[in-house]
Amino acid sequence: MTNLGDNIRFFAATDVGKVRDHNEDNFLVDKKLGLFIVADGMGGHAAGEVASAIAVRTVHEEVKKERGILEGYMQGQKDVTTRDVVALLEYAVQRACAKVHEEAQADAAKRGMGTTLSSLLVIGQKGFIAHVGDSRIYLMRGARVQQVTEDHTVINELIKRGKLSREQIDKVAQKNAITRAVGVYERVEVDTLVMEVLPGDVFMLCSDGLCGYLEGAQELAQPLALDGAASPKALIDLANERGGKDNITAVVVKLGDDGAFDEGRARLLALKRDVLAKMPIFSKLSERELLRVMQAVEVRSYADQGIVIREGEKGDELFIVLSGKVAVIRSEQVLVYLGPGEHVGEMALIRSVPRSATVRAEGPAELIAIRRTDFFEILRKEHELAVKMLWQFLGVLADRLDQTSADLRHAKQELTAEDVSGQVAEVEENIFPDVDSGIHRASPPSTTR
Repeated sequence: MTNLGDNIRFFAATDVGKVRDHNEDNFLVDKKLGLFIVADGMGGHAAGEVASAIAVRTVHEEVKKERGILEGYMQGQKDVTTRDVVALLEYAVQRACAKVHEEAQADAAKRGMGTTLSSLLVIGQKGFIAHVGDSRIYLMRGARVQQVTEDHTVINELIKRGKLSREQIDKVAQKNAITRAVGVYERVEVDTLVMEVLPGDVFMLCSDGLCGYLEGAQELAQPLALDGAASPKALIDLANERGGKDNITAVVVKLGDDGAFDEGRARLLALKRDVLAKMPIFSKLSERELLRVMQAVEVRSYADQGIVIREGEKGDELFIVLSGKVAVIRSEQVLVYLGPGEHVGEMALIRSVPRSATVRAEGPAELIAIRRTDFFEILRKEHELAVKMLWQFLGVLADRLDQTSADLRHAKQELTAEDVSGQVAEVEENIFPDVDSGIHRASPPSTTR
């Protein structure tokens, strides 16, 4: 099985730090599988070291047992989907959780032991992440570094709920208390993420003995740009220089580092991210949340005069123009042209109704499609993200209703002035269907249709 032309390089290091007398971190690298794991154990009498070792070994064994799924996905077999790979990773973490818990129950000295776990699986042009706890995974693309996992900690929950500002963090006593861990209970909620990867991407998996000292993700750019083993060494040195209060582990994964940069895919990924970020529904999302949405969308290409939506047919997709132009047509009359960043059909995300207009490509066009089932899957799994999106969605509908009401009042006034009020019903029939079609211009609300 190949991964990005088999051009994956990795460099890993772990250190006990300056305070601890033993190392409870564990890591794993398997280049053939494209699997990388970091785990940070917790528990007295070296139980943390046992927990992290069991977790790392179990996840590796479970993934390796299903190598056929990974190979099938890599070869593009239709019966192996992205969801199958995600399910495999999640199952592997749950098996690790059960085994750590079982070991703890069998030995009173190990009761309550557990571990964080952050894993990255690279298959072709996709990166699959499974994550529990406060170890982290970062991505450096070009010169920009971002954190792609979310900390499962008390302090992060307080920040997300608006109960704590970042300036108050230093005053919190239990700032390192985690809310999820592998093995404390028989099962655990696992965060998963799928993202497209590019040659030249650099991932860094680390325990909180390193990331706990970082002042920001961008601080990693210089050490991650170093070649070979110098990169993880520089990261460990950084943590030790700032105190080394905990064990420190860093695994640096460099993808397709052979100069074969795919400018076309890089452009498409950047454009897709920017277009989504500017949409009202997604405008309040964090970078990690945008990545979660991006994994649920599909880019489709249409030739000139290609039909995107057909009037009268039921639909379950929102479409966003990525490049090119489309025409919105009703009864063979063009109502409006939509360009990049403009979208149509968001009402289809929440209800199934016949489309009130046809949408046709005017020249070659690329559109982002989001299906209702994928939209609801995000809402079901990502509660904070769901609140943000639904609140923004409500705002979009309110703006649409205000504009439609204003248009209707204006139309009635004009008709009354011309003493043709009998045509009001016909005007209403022509205006209100636009609510179902969900046409949205990228311009200010006053031009929203």
